[in-house]
Amino acid sequence: MSISPELIKTVTADLYDRSLRGVPKDTHQALEAAALSDSSETARHTLRLMLKSAETAERTGHFVCSDAGVPVYFARVGTQARFSGDVRQAIQDGFAELVNRIQPPLLPHVTHPLTLERGYAGKGMPITTFDMVDGSDCLDITCSPKALGSGRWAALEIFSFPDLATIERFVMETVMKAGSQHCPPVVIGVGIGGSFDYAAKLAKEATLRPISQPHPEPMVAAMEQRLNAAVNKTGFGPMGTGGSTTAMAVHVEYAAGHGFVPVAVAFNCWINRRTRARIYNDGRVEIVE
Repeated sequence: MSISPELIKTVTADLYDRSLRGVPKDTHQALEAAALSDSSETARHTLRLMLKSAETAERTGHFVCSDAGVPVYFARVGTQARFSGDVRQAIQDGFAELVNRIQPPLLPHVTHPLTLERGYAGKGMPITTFDMVDGSDCLDITCSPKALGSGRWAALEIFSFPDLATIERFVMETVMKAGSQHCPPVVIGVGIGGSFDYAAKLAKEATLRPISQPHPEPMVAAMEQRLNAAVNKTGFGPMGTGGSTTAMAVHVEYAAGHGFVPVAVAFNCWINRRTRARIYNDGRVEIVE
């Protein structure tokens, strides 16, 4: 048996659709906790309004935010997975089909970077990256649409043999520059090392990690804790209303590289859009929370 393009088309379109109509379970829990613990009554009230908005969207089938972003997929392809057709084309076809049927309609956010013409299709869209996974017999795919608010403030800088203080200072400079324009409380991903392009990929993938999971290496987990505490002392708070909840989590990933060390910072807004599914050779589809 093999994974059909029709199944990939259906599943990836559904992932994008679902990502617009609610927040992930761990994000809901983090917002609930912050609504009880934030130091500011205004912030606690704002967080309760955000929770109510997310819950209403999920109950009624509406979008949590009118900026549905553009479709972004992370595909982990098992070396034992088998396909009966083109995978990337199936993802593209799924998005095109969704555009024609989704209610409420999507706004034309796909933008040509040189002409600024807007629509629903374009070069490289949907944005999809592929990684191989040894020993797996499935296509494990995550949808994390990228909207303007959080996408605008990502940053990358390359250092030569930096110490931890230098890296953390750059992260905080990026946070301060973003202020509250990325719709906090956010999940912050930090990618360190590798090459220019790989550090950015690490940063984005770090935002996809569940909020309750610290990095398995103690040194990196300690960096995450320091950065999260520092970000939440900035006082920006939920949607810029002040308070002690600017970030729900800071996640750091790294890779070995050369003496030059790229450091990338990415943000997911408070909706923290991400939906995930595994498609197996036998046609089974497993929804991953």
